[in-house]
Amino acid sequence: MLLPSLFGLDVDGLLPTGLRIVATARSGLDTEGFAEIARTALTEHIDAERLDPDRVAVFLARLRYVSLEATDSAGFAELASAVGDQADLSIFLSTAPSLFGPTIAGLRSAGLAGDGVRLALEKPLGSDLESSRAINDQVAAAFPEARTFRIDHYLGKETVQNLLALRFGNALFEPLWHTGGIDHVQITVSETVGLEGRGDYYDGMGALRDMVQNHMLQLVALVAMEPPAKFDATSVRDEKVKVLRSLRPIDAGTVEACCVIGQYGDGASGGQPVLAYTTELARVSATETFVALKLHVDNWRWQGVPFYLRTGKRLPERHSEITIQFKGVPHSIFGAKGGPLRPNRLVIRLQPHENIRLSIMAKEPGLDRDGLRLREVPLDIGLANAFADVRRRIAYERLLLDLIGGDPTLFVRRDEVEAQWTYIDGIRAGWKATGMTPKTYGAGSWGPSAAIALTERDGVSWYD
Repeated sequence: MLLPSLFGLDVDGLLPTGLRIVATARSGLDTEGFAEIARTALTEHIDAERLDPDRVAVFLARLRYVSLEATDSAGFAELASAVGDQADLSIFLSTAPSLFGPTIAGLRSAGLAGDGVRLALEKPLGSDLESSRAINDQVAAAFPEARTFRIDHYLGKETVQNLLALRFGNALFEPLWHTGGIDHVQITVSETVGLEGRGDYYDGMGALRDMVQNHMLQLVALVAMEPPAKFDATSVRDEKVKVLRSLRPIDAGTVEACCVIGQYGDGASGGQPVLAYTTELARVSATETFVALKLHVDNWRWQGVPFYLRTGKRLPERHSEITIQFKGVPHSIFGAKGGPLRPNRLVIRLQPHENIRLSIMAKEPGLDRDGLRLREVPLDIGLANAFADVRRRIAYERLLLDLIGGDPTLFVRRDEVEAQWTYIDGIRAGWKATGMTPKTYGAGSWGPSAAIALTERDGVSWYD
């Protein structure tokens, strides 16, 4: 996604004229070879009508490639030579956690960590609180927090950003956005795919650390945060970290009531048979590929409002969405003749198609001889339709542009990351203390049946 995103910014005239892109990895390529890789990526991910040959040539002329082994500090001198002037330099690291330390040490030794240099980091940023702190300490030795940009690509999605606009730009929602108006919140991030060649990484992480620790807890923070005083990096991130620190711990005493984990077995996806996780992995494993959680935010705004989270691989559909279930009206005047009322529901879909849907009760057309009849109807805001004149962007476009411009608002601060890991480590400790292991679920299903019971015992059903 990185090169197509940068190309999209370039085509729209949003990259500085003199900006150069220096790529480095251990592959023994030269600049021409890397340019061909870039050309292929553009062909695969950019619409054909936007691939003007002249614009592609201009973009490819920005590229240079330096072969570098991250653990060999001597090679960083050639990288520094290729970079040249470090004014307004942004560095983007997408590497294994074990290479963060050597890479940062090499950058520092070659003079590529000077004042004004910004460093962006892709996940995974550790596997628990201890390892995350070690990485953050390594980063902080060369790059202060103000110049460190931790990426969670979900925060670059338009609908995620629209959540802030929806809450804080409309008088309709914020007065009800609390325990008095909301019954519960659901967040689902479901995938239809299996390992996709990421077996060693995924088996070492599992669904809780791969999805919940970063993407899903960030969504919880955005849903639950208090209104910031203003829309800037410090104010927004201060409110998010308050939420993360207010999460009620899930420990050995509560983990079995608040958590369900599963691992997919044989089944079918997209009408095709698929193999069990352990068969696909080619070894026995107790790693979870599905997690469902019931969590609480212990503060005045959210007291008593459960947040239900679920994520997993080999589920029936691929989508990410937030469901806000409002409470019903205190008294129905339509009960005798109009039938039951359904509480209003707001569904914010992040992918694959960004959409906001508000379900409301409305009168059915007719003469009402047998009583006024009501029906639940949706009010849809399909962003692709509402903003048909605006090109839908890859999430990384916004994040890369903010990195180049030095705006950290949509990036994750160290105290956020560590608050997330503190919560996740508590859950995993609860698994260990209780001997909790994943339940098998058929590929193509919505996870173990216990995930249904997690909500049903509260009188709640998952919104599918």
